[in-house]
Amino acid sequence: MEFLIEYGLFLAKIVTVIVALMILIGFIFANREQLKERVQGHISVTRLNDRYEQFKDTLLEAVMEKHEFAHRKKQLAKEKKAEEKALVKRHKAEAKKKAAKESDNQKQEIGTSEAQAEKSEKSIAVSSEDRRRIFVMHFNGDIKASALSHLREEITAILQVAKTGDEVLLCLESPGGMVANYGLAASQLARIRSAGIHLTIAVDKVAASGGYMMACVADRILAAPFAMLGSIGVLAQLPNFNRLLKRHDVDYELFTAGEYKRTVTMFGENTEEGREKFQSDLEEIHVLFQHFVSEYRPSLDIAKVATGEVWFGQKALSLGLVDELKTSDEYLTHSAEGADLYQVEYKEKKNIAKKMGLAAEAGVESAMTRLFSRLAAWRHHAQ
Repeated sequence: MEFLIEYGLFLAKIVTVIVALMILIGFIFANREQLKERVQGHISVTRLNDRYEQFKDTLLEAVMEKHEFAHRKKQLAKEKKAEEKALVKRHKAEAKKKAAKESDNQKQEIGTSEAQAEKSEKSIAVSSEDRRRIFVMHFNGDIKASALSHLREEITAILQVAKTGDEVLLCLESPGGMVANYGLAASQLARIRSAGIHLTIAVDKVAASGGYMMACVADRILAAPFAMLGSIGVLAQLPNFNRLLKRHDVDYELFTAGEYKRTVTMFGENTEEGREKFQSDLEEIHVLFQHFVSEYRPSLDIAKVATGEVWFGQKALSLGLVDELKTSDEYLTHSAEGADLYQVEYKEKKNIAKKMGLAAEAGVESAMTRLFSRLAAWRHHAQ
């Protein structure tokens, strides 16, 4: 029996060493890849109208009789063909009218107008000219606004083809994070408005702090009834281990040049002057945040909402933080009736090391979530 116990301990040690080596190798590969030149990604475009129609046809095929479903498909095909013919006819008439007007002004013959009409008819894209276009993007933010790298590429691609009358819809989810990162993300969205393209932002769950900094740039903000918005404030926190170091006779020395190069520190003894300067910096960032929000939403009572509080959809609407209560799905499906919806995504190729890292990260996150759920359940049961 003692032999089996020792053998089990030996196997446990071997497994531990192997796992540690695998983690170490994974970190080495990940760091090497970061040093390499970034792999160029590509833009992926999905026409959401086709996706919705596919969903609809799949369900109708299941609930309708076969002959009814076949009849419906034939009828839709006829209607589509008739619409295309009517559209071509209308374009032809408009082109002739325009050409005739130019002909009168320039004293040209009628034959010239007919030739111009035929040329105009061929150059017009029937399916896209009469319907407005909505370009859809998604931004799922973390503390570092990591999705920013994809967002800037997607915006650059969209602005190459967008024109007056088009719209950009950003489905935004973010609790906020680093000031500089979210400031740059908001500036990227400002490019859309500067180009004269209507920008709509839909918040289904949360757009707080830096997330709301991005949202306020929109011409129109939509929010789900229980979405959380606001948190127009600035937060900074850090532990201080100075007393712990002193207790163990550990000296910590910090060398700086410049009076306020370092105001507060984790290991040194913080002074009241340093704390006041750090607080002053936070207040200055808060003022800049308020000015930025006021610039894009001038009707907002900024003194009332810039308290760092977070509000749910209905209250956010009454305060003027959002313009309408509506989910992104509701807005998209309704818009699909009169517009062409194009979902734009920037995708990067992931190598094996990066895939392994993402898989490991997802595994750890899942394990921690299960652990906290069990602890919460156990605590509730104990009470």
